[in-house]
Amino acid sequence: MGGFTLIELMITVAVIAILATIAYPSYQNYLKRAKRSAAQSVLLDLASRQQAYLFDQRTYADTLAKLNFTTAPAEIVNDYDFQAPSSVTSTTFILTVQARAGSINAGDTNMTVNQAGVKTPDAYWKR
Repeated sequence: MGGFTLIELMITVAVIAILATIAYPSYQNYLKRAKRSAAQSVLLDLASRQQAYLFDQRTYADTLAKLNFTTAPAEIVNDYDFQAPSSVTSTTFILTVQARAGSINAGDTNMTVNQAGVKTPDAYWKR
């Protein structure tokens, strides 16, 4: 009779459990980086829209609606809140995105980009 003994089955289960405990945190970290990257992409798109708005209106937009932005992309709509441009003058703006409480990125520092292309926090923008 060919079959598995209980010991062999338990060893297999233990190996799978060990692999899962190693792989799951890496997967969670991958998801965090992917969502953060998507939010950064939207921020850069909004900064580009601000430059186009400046070209047309001779000032920066003070609302997201003026930039034709109504909602975040589906993959991050439940994870991030995009805030109205702040420190808006005819020569400056700051765009900010904040991770929502309860999302995988909750607790992250707000990410910003300004008219000069300065992005903060630096650690989130480095690859």
